[in-house]
Amino acid sequence: MRKTLLPGIIIVSAILIIARLFFLQIIDDGYKLKSENISIKIKYEYPERGYIYDRYGKLLVANQPSYDIMVVPREIKKLDTLEFCRLLNITKEDFKERVKKAVVYSPMLPSVFMGQLNKLEYAAFQEKERKFDGFYIQKRSLRDYQIDCGANVFGFITQANEAIIKKNPYYKSGDLLGKQGVEETYENELRGQKGVKHLQRDRFNREIGPYKEGKFDTIAIQGRDITLTIDSELQKYGEQLMKNKRGGIIAIEPKTGEILCLVTAPSYNPNLLVGRQRSKNFTKLYNDSLAKPLYDRSLLAEYPPGSPFKILTALVGLQAKVIDTASTFGCYHGFSYGRRFMRCHCGGGHRKLHMGIAKSCNAYFGNTYLRTLNSFPNASVGVDFWSRHVKSFGLGQFMGYDLPTGRRGNIPNSKTYEKVYPKGSLKSTMIVSNSIGQGEVLMTPIQLANMMATVANRGYYYTPHIIKKIKGKPIDIKFRTKHETTIDKNLYPPVVEGLSEVFKTGTAYFLGIDGIEMCGKTGTAENFAKINGKKVQLKDHSIFVAFAPKRDPKIAIAVFVENGGFGSTVAGPITTLMVEKYIRRKITMKDRETRVLNTSLQHEYNKFTKKYIDSMYKVKLRLDSIKRVIQKNKLDSINKSKPLE
Repeated sequence: MRKTLLPGIIIVSAILIIARLFFLQIIDDGYKLKSENISIKIKYEYPERGYIYDRYGKLLVANQPSYDIMVVPREIKKLDTLEFCRLLNITKEDFKERVKKAVVYSPMLPSVFMGQLNKLEYAAFQEKERKFDGFYIQKRSLRDYQIDCGANVFGFITQANEAIIKKNPYYKSGDLLGKQGVEETYENELRGQKGVKHLQRDRFNREIGPYKEGKFDTIAIQGRDITLTIDSELQKYGEQLMKNKRGGIIAIEPKTGEILCLVTAPSYNPNLLVGRQRSKNFTKLYNDSLAKPLYDRSLLAEYPPGSPFKILTALVGLQAKVIDTASTFGCYHGFSYGRRFMRCHCGGGHRKLHMGIAKSCNAYFGNTYLRTLNSFPNASVGVDFWSRHVKSFGLGQFMGYDLPTGRRGNIPNSKTYEKVYPKGSLKSTMIVSNSIGQGEVLMTPIQLANMMATVANRGYYYTPHIIKKIKGKPIDIKFRTKHETTIDKNLYPPVVEGLSEVFKTGTAYFLGIDGIEMCGKTGTAENFAKINGKKVQLKDHSIFVAFAPKRDPKIAIAVFVENGGFGSTVAGPITTLMVEKYIRRKITMKDRETRVLNTSLQHEYNKFTKKYIDSMYKVKLRLDSIKRVIQKNKLDSINKSKPLE
């Protein structure tokens, strides 16, 4: 056995090696293709990106032809540089810099010399292309936006940088890919698949036909078309209503979690980031650090939710059985707790749940919150109970929607307060401002909208999403998975009744829509900013959340307007106009529409800008003063150290 084992191993190994060599040299041409790449030119054929449609089949994003001038530095021969530069309207120094950059990338591989030529530039260069060895035209396609809104929804197309190329070998220099919005999320579906052609070259570097009769060639596969859940008319209308305002509008179809509109303000025309001016326009938008048009407030901005959060305070109180529909609290124009006083604008009196919601009584919800936390052995256990139920609405966490950006918001628990209140010193009265959506509570506008969708559904929600259909491919199953809250279903009806009363006798009694029974909640959130290290109070944020109709809801919506004041003054009218636009497809409340369109909050934003600039100027003066003192001290020191003559 031992005598035959070693020879057997050697024979088997030899057979395997011979078989592998036979496969590589006779059957598989892959390595041969790589070894012959000096005499083979690889040419890519770029597919059209998938088209984007709205929920009703309206075309939103198509494609338009674009032409890049590619360069292979190794193949550049003597050329008339002046004619070349004149043709492309560049300087000789610019020409040298671009070629140098291409050499750094690779002397033998093609890279973009000049991108995104228009038709006239392309025609002029193509006519004389044969005179410029080492340069050729690569056809691609750019986005062609059919509407001038929804930039934050779509994202934009940009060139793949070196980091992306190193990370993903699919991309080569000059390749385009989606950034932000659905262009980034659904990049793999939208981009399609590049086609590859291998062309044989002779010893004079001339193309003489396809290599191996095209055996290794592949055809380009067009990107998949996608249909969004967005209602493009509602999106456009929302952006019009938010003109000269800052904030966000998010509308969701409660039964499906489909996002009907995702408005951020201010925004920009998506066509600004297409073509040769893309880089210049992007820089301008990016450098606007005050208005932040590239910052998607609907997904990224974390605000105190204010009074809409009282909905959850009530539901958790009902779940904890510390209140019921008959529970009554007295309101004396506010709520006293510890040594503090929480003012209230409900008018005072004795409030039950129904009118507590309708009139937005701080005393009612402050008492409810204290009862909830105090029903446990200590405040830490109580706040964890409260936090767990609130988080079941998708709050305090990334929601899992199909957009590449977002924030968690914040729903505090006992760990949040451990450092500030160690060793069990936390008391319920110390954190009672959570009850009215202030304190440590933070939510993004999309979380507010999802909260209302959950209440509209009486206790469940689907993960908000913006994709409705992908051609030839199912959407992610997580968008069809129901999420139940930890609040009993039978506790929602009394809260819904209170939200309905808001439009009858409550804080939004003058904002109703004839023929549409709405449920909603006004909100006003305190607004502070740090300027020069000091906490400065600015005009309150205006908030409104709603769903409609009351029975069989079709839309849940959250509107957040920075520095808008009371919820019923700016956010409220916007909310009702958006609801009517979606349900009726038209606006009957023309006077209300005119008031909103003519409302500008730019003066409020200018106040902040002035304070910010003034503070920066004061900082500069102080720094200049410090510099002068330092320089004087240095001079004094030098003078003292000089020897006496």
